Amino acid sequence: MQNATDPPSKRSKIERKMDKIIYILFSVLISVSFIGSFFFGINTEKDIDRDRNVKRWYLRPDRTTVFYDPDRSALAALFHFLTGLLLYGYLIPISLYVSIELVKVLQSVFINQDPDMYYEETDRPAHARTSNLNEELGQVDTILSDKTGTLTCNSMDFVKCSVAGVAYGRGMTEVERALAKRKGDVVPHDDGNTSADLQGKSIKGFNFNDDRIMNGQWVNEPNADTIQNFFRVLALCHTAIPEVNQETGEIAYEAESPDEAAFVIAARELGFEFFKRTQTSISLHEIDHTSGRKIDRSFTLLHILEFSSARKRMSVIVKNDEDQLLLLCKGADSVMFERLSNDAQDFEAITMDHIKRYSEAGLRTLVVAYRGISKEVFRSWEEEFMKAQTSVSADRDALIEAAADKIEKDLILLGATAVEDKLQKGVPECINKLENAGIKIWVITGDKMETAINIGYACSLLRDDMKKIVITLDSPEINDLEKRGEKKAVAKASSASIANQIREGKLQLSSCEGNSISFGLIIDGKSLSYALSKNQEDSFLDLAINCASVICCRSTPKQKALVTRLVKKGRGRTTLAIGDGANDVGMLQEADIGVGISGVEGMQAAMSSDFSIAQFRFLERLLLVHGHWCYRRISMMICYFFYKNIAFGFTLFWFEAHASFSGQPAYNDWYMSFYNVFFTSLPVIALGVFDQDVSARFCLKYPMLYQEGVQDVLFSWPRIIGWMLNGVISSMIIFFFTTNSVLHQSFRKDGQVVDFEVLGVMMYTCIIWTVNCQMAVSINYFTWIQHFFIWGSIAFWYAFLVIYGAISPTTSTTAYQVLVEACAPSPFYWLGTLVVVLSSLLPYFLYRAFQTEFNPMIHDVIQRRRLSSSELETSRDLSKKTGKLIEEDSLLSK
Repeated sequence: MQNATDPPSKRSKIERKMDKIIYILFSVLISVSFIGSFFFGINTEKDIDRDRNVKRWYLRPDRTTVFYDPDRSALAALFHFLTGLLLYGYLIPISLYVSIELVKVLQSVFINQDPDMYYEETDRPAHARTSNLNEELGQVDTILSDKTGTLTCNSMDFVKCSVAGVAYGRGMTEVERALAKRKGDVVPHDDGNTSADLQGKSIKGFNFNDDRIMNGQWVNEPNADTIQNFFRVLALCHTAIPEVNQETGEIAYEAESPDEAAFVIAARELGFEFFKRTQTSISLHEIDHTSGRKIDRSFTLLHILEFSSARKRMSVIVKNDEDQLLLLCKGADSVMFERLSNDAQDFEAITMDHIKRYSEAGLRTLVVAYRGISKEVFRSWEEEFMKAQTSVSADRDALIEAAADKIEKDLILLGATAVEDKLQKGVPECINKLENAGIKIWVITGDKMETAINIGYACSLLRDDMKKIVITLDSPEINDLEKRGEKKAVAKASSASIANQIREGKLQLSSCEGNSISFGLIIDGKSLSYALSKNQEDSFLDLAINCASVICCRSTPKQKALVTRLVKKGRGRTTLAIGDGANDVGMLQEADIGVGISGVEGMQAAMSSDFSIAQFRFLERLLLVHGHWCYRRISMMICYFFYKNIAFGFTLFWFEAHASFSGQPAYNDWYMSFYNVFFTSLPVIALGVFDQDVSARFCLKYPMLYQEGVQDVLFSWPRIIGWMLNGVISSMIIFFFTTNSVLHQSFRKDGQVVDFEVLGVMMYTCIIWTVNCQMAVSINYFTWIQHFFIWGSIAFWYAFLVIYGAISPTTSTTAYQVLVEACAPSPFYWLGTLVVVLSSLLPYFLYRAFQTEFNPMIHDVIQRRRLSSSELETSRDLSKKTGKLIEEDSLLSK
């Protein structure tokens, strides 16, 4: 609990930009109100001149209130300014926030219920754990991914091992097959590399085949003693719990990790069956290599030195039946070889070579070792260890680790294990599709460099035509300094080496500038700690972002979060982190979007994420389909909201200017109150929920469409300002066309002209028709819901006029019978509405026609080709278009 941090509050870039737009609109509100009050003050002051002559006698300025008093015009202007703030308050779209929240919740429901992101095997659908970041899914520039359990299944299979310098286990792994295909070698279709071939059934966690040691044949090997000790360590050095099926007698194991379960299962299948555990003992069924008989052995469990990401190893101290004290240890080769006894075994170099070969095959390796402990040494150490365990000081963990270090030395090497973690289904295709969408992918893993590189090739993150830039501190000079224990010299030499390697990497990039050669950057954890220092992080980031792929190996959970923070702040673009374990939580919370895989490592990552999915391949649909749609819908929705409010608000301003800035509203109070609630709200919500520029199939078929979100094409400042100007132009056309067409001629059959009430209804009718028809023009994907909301909103306006106008004039005031008696019988009302609405929509029609013909966006190209039933432009054409978008974006940033 002390290490827990509060989850960060995340907001999308569109929301943050929307706040700035609100500030702009608030400034417009202040400016418009100030202009109105300024001219109102001037006109009011002139109502009575110095000779006390009355100019506008019909207003009776000599007998008025303070609000129109010529002698106190400044005070009257101040009151008018406050009136203006209330009158033009419709410029601020308060209901926009409510509408957006409703739309985002509905969008989240669609994500949760998408059958194409449902994983039947574990019965887990996609889950949007927050609705704040839906549109952010459509703007992801960089993905930072864990490997184990994210790209792979995290279902470990024991496939190979090295014991006493002899490699056991036959067959090719999935990564070896991928590498063979990459090199053009012949890949055997079926090499028999499964234990099921021999035993008739598949055993989860065990995919090992070698006649030399299976079925008890290991007793005939020349190194039988070492093999016995090797598998005994695997059967004893763990924290797994056996669960016996009372009906079948079969034993299953509950382990902390899939690796641990695979080791216990492998030991069982090779004759060392762990079947019972208590607080103080561990019991095995094992084969006695001298007699070949199966016997029971019980070991007294004295201490467990637990695994941690810092220690990278685990040990147990046990006592056997012969009263011998043994320390059994397994861990990463980076920490195990340095703890071996000085009397090195003959097969140490051979084991290191086997580990390298296993890593190149994409396997996860651990070194297995042990040592005997004298009773005197154990008693002395135990006293120190117990003292550390019972300490209540802040450095308790450090004391325990120091005590463990003292006993975990002078180890005797037994061998190494190799387990396979297969790639999830569809990972290479998903990564390829995301890269085609222009998304950069970084893999941050704790695996060895060789393992990570070959997994990178297997999942299409690295390619044959890609040049590799490898940054590592594995050099003879630094290794010599480390052996001598010169920490300061090591740090200085390491920092200089990293700076030099980053500089050389940049030179490689610059030398190939202008060519089509892509680069892949690989860096190990030790190098990463120096690359993330303040004086080198900018250079490292500059190198990394110019590479097509980045793989960080041997990374700690803290480094994962630091790399994510560096990319997020350095790039200024949207970052997405995806992982499946508790060690990925920091990375998920640091990124703009955290996606958790609900896998076998538990639900820590999923519970800490913003979105959770069951398989990595579902990320393709989450981003390219739902992300693109949500970004487009929210962008269009906000722009349209500003448009319709400005179109409405500025008609009030033009009317007030013609009414001598008197503060008189052009419309009935209920008209204005219902504008954002009933007459224009539902169509914009339907836009935010249902609109699609292209179908899901086309989103996946042409991933370059995703770049519209990455480059923020649909919510850029020119587009936002363009929609605002469209609102101003529409308000001018509606007001001036309406007033100039009706004020100087008869409106009714009896010769009566338009009065204040009829003018307000006619302008308001034109506004309702214009903004709703604008919505119909902007929508790409119609359903019956859109039709119902758009035309229903217009119909509701007329129904409201009839119902409200039928109420007593003391209540309905200016709306009393205004439609039934005045407007509806007049042909001019209907003809004027038609002409004004068409004129208001004409500028947008002309703009879209010009843009679609001469400067189309990517979705315009796809739509046009789809409608003409011809082949879509090639990927090269779309890439050219995306390059144009990038150029426009760079110009805007300047």
